[in-house]
Amino acid sequence: MGVETMAKVILKRERKKRLEQGHPWIFQSEVDRIEGDAAPGDFVDVYNHQGYWLAKGYINPASQIIVRVLTQNPNDELDERFFIDRIRQAWAYRERMIPGVRSCRAVYGEADFLPGLIVDKYEDVLVVQILALGMERRKDWILRGLLDVFAPRAIYLRNDVSVRELEGLKQEKGFWYGEAETEIEIEENGVKYIVDIENGQKTGFFFDQRQNRAALRPLIGPETTVLDCFTHTGSFMLNACLYGAKHATAVDISEHAIETAKRNAALNGFTNVEFVVANAFDYLRESVRAGKQWDVVIIDPPAFAKSAHAVPKALRGYKDINLNGLKLVKDGGFFVTSSCSYHVRPHLFQEMIADAAFDAKKVLRQVYWNGAGYDHPKLLAAEEGDYLKFAIYEVHSRR
Repeated sequence: MGVETMAKVILKRERKKRLEQGHPWIFQSEVDRIEGDAAPGDFVDVYNHQGYWLAKGYINPASQIIVRVLTQNPNDELDERFFIDRIRQAWAYRERMIPGVRSCRAVYGEADFLPGLIVDKYEDVLVVQILALGMERRKDWILRGLLDVFAPRAIYLRNDVSVRELEGLKQEKGFWYGEAETEIEIEENGVKYIVDIENGQKTGFFFDQRQNRAALRPLIGPETTVLDCFTHTGSFMLNACLYGAKHATAVDISEHAIETAKRNAALNGFTNVEFVVANAFDYLRESVRAGKQWDVVIIDPPAFAKSAHAVPKALRGYKDINLNGLKLVKDGGFFVTSSCSYHVRPHLFQEMIADAAFDAKKVLRQVYWNGAGYDHPKLLAAEEGDYLKFAIYEVHSRR
């Protein structure tokens, strides 16, 4: 595939200057007209209403995001070398920020200036999601870039996501290059995990909480008891055990998740864990009624709000688990809470926690606040990337 003759996308006069601020998406509503022929997935040049060149990207007229921006440098040629260089730059950034890292998110779509491409690295195996038509059409270039930069043993495609259908692409999964076992042992923060790249959620592991899991360290002492709700495959519980917790209780509604958490605990030699298959909402309520308490309570639920109109209901759900979670913390202990719902903005999340603390008759002292880790960078202009909220509070009873 050679360098394409590019159609022109002309933007409207009366639009917000999001592109100039560095936002990687152009919506249908921002486009005044298209000059020249542009097939879905083609590269296009983007101009403002006065004819000034602004960016190059790829177009998909079937999507609300009609253009995804690849560069705002007019000298960049959108060819194979461009894609390989971008992949190399993404990996160089991880090696700088997490020295010696062997498993992490290696390419994070828009935030690595490769919109629609996700690459997770599990030791010497890569797991790839291609989420946009423009990237699908450059699969050969992407593959060469991944082989060039990482020299992996195998690459597994996890294109089994519904968002591909919005781009006119079919869902699929399977090995793209080479072959390997589909359960891979990785290490993060000194904890070993078994990752199921074939059937695990997303691409198999949630790397975005790396730094937040490590933030448990100062909370844990030799007598510390820990409750980890929505434990999934046990990541927070395992970090607590590594840092010397006396006992941990891990709760999840999924039997498969708990089985994986048990295997992960065994892999690390941790025998001080009680595993509970239960609905966390019910478990928290019942534990409050039973008068149970822990030194550290961790609440890390899945996304409750998949859209803006789901936010009020999501906030009620978050308040329920945070209220009961706070009641289970021993006086002077720590409450660890998180939300990965983008639509629940940080101020709404903090207001919900404040309301829960009021109702639980607790005074909270914030000791840590963070989002996603180094391997999930965020473009300042794109608040869509600001999805993860993570907080640790010291909990005191209000007499």
